[in-house]
Amino acid sequence: MARYLLFQLYAPLAAWGEVAVGESRPSATRPARSALIGLLGAALGVRRDDETGQDGLTKGYRFAVHEVAQGSLLRDYHTAQVPSRAALKKAPAYTRRDELAVEVNTILSSRDYRCDGYWQVAVETTSDSPPYGLDQLAEALSQPRFNLYLGRKACPPALPLQPRVVEAESLQTAFAQAGFTGPEGFVRELGLTTRVRGLERVGGSLYWEDDMEPGISARQTYTRRDHPRTRFRWQFDERQEHHGTLPTEE
Repeated sequence: MARYLLFQLYAPLAAWGEVAVGESRPSATRPARSALIGLLGAALGVRRDDETGQDGLTKGYRFAVHEVAQGSLLRDYHTAQVPSRAALKKAPAYTRRDELAVEVNTILSSRDYRCDGYWQVAVETTSDSPPYGLDQLAEALSQPRFNLYLGRKACPPALPLQPRVVEAESLQTAFAQAGFTGPEGFVRELGLTTRVRGLERVGGSLYWEDDMEPGISARQTYTRRDHPRTRFRWQFDERQEHHGTLPTEE
């Protein structure tokens, strides 16, 4: 038996960053490892510039994602004005108003989002002395120190995360006994007739890391560059992620 921390993520907009080249900012269909570590760090109050704290979160936990609904793709043509480095050297900026008071350049980019996606996450401790127990993480997710986002600040969660710690023989069993009140459940509790399409029957894909017991066979293995090496330099290493399909609940 293994212990897992389970929680859910649902929002009208989510952005799970992939490797970005040039002006293109793509989004994966599921949370990146770096995003989940950042979510735990925000809940605990671990700042991005705290290299020791971030390193402890990176080494101390493994993650699995049950992708109930990946959501639809939304592509935003994004413009932003930023000062040049030369201008900032001459006149350091302390506020956004200071930035716009000097010569600015317009940056164009294409940013992807996932609309109405729903994911369930499992967290398992590793043998590398995790800095916080699963119960501490659950409490932090219930009462986070910093605001939580699903990838970008424009993407706050739309439902409670409902963190809970369970014991199960595998990830499949853990997710089966999670009992989340997902989007459909909240709609029913509010007495609304609206239906969240694609979520009527829970099934979908399961993605997990090495050394986790999925309870199902892997169909594919992906290489993702989302393992944080250092937040200070914003560098990431590659890791292996396995994929299988969970049976649909009738």
